[in-house]
Amino acid sequence: MKKRTGLYFGSFNPIHMGHLIIAEYILDKGLVDDVWMVISPLNPFKKKSGLLDHHERYKLLKKAVYGNKCIVASDIEFDLPIPSYTIDTLTVLKRKFSSRSFSLVMGEDNLEHFDKWKSYREILDEHQVYVYPRLSHETNKFDSEENIIKVNAPILELSSTEIRHRIKEGRSIRYLTRESVRKEILMTGAYK
Repeated sequence: MKKRTGLYFGSFNPIHMGHLIIAEYILDKGLVDDVWMVISPLNPFKKKSGLLDHHERYKLLKKAVYGNKCIVASDIEFDLPIPSYTIDTLTVLKRKFSSRSFSLVMGEDNLEHFDKWKSYREILDEHQVYVYPRLSHETNKFDSEENIIKVNAPILELSSTEIRHRIKEGRSIRYLTRESVRKEILMTGAYK
């Protein structure tokens, strides 16, 4: 039987407690055996401005998941063409890790625009997609799709954008991210 790996793609700019809580929830519910948090060097739907270098974001992500054997920081997209397309990453992962089955973990805000993703139909035909709720983006889109599974995960309105604003304003981000991540951000002056 293949090991079930959930792929949680994101800019993680920076990683915060909401990301980690969602990953842990998916694990705790037994939906997957492990979660790979995949840093996207450049999301095709996001602007590059304000984006910390992907190697620096990866370093923060590794600090955030340190000590958890079931949540893994992944830099698989670093060697792929930019911008990163999920279907291309899935193709590489399936070839490299044939003993695993891959599913996606995404917020309802991403589901709203999922039909604009490159080869989204192929993704849906071959992979389960676990969708966690977002207050501001409730959607009935794809309700008839059997591979889209809405999960009743905690609704956390934390955002990397808010954290970056707080850092720029010199305000505290304590408890919004792991302490090791907070200390690294302070030490390096990232997002100032």
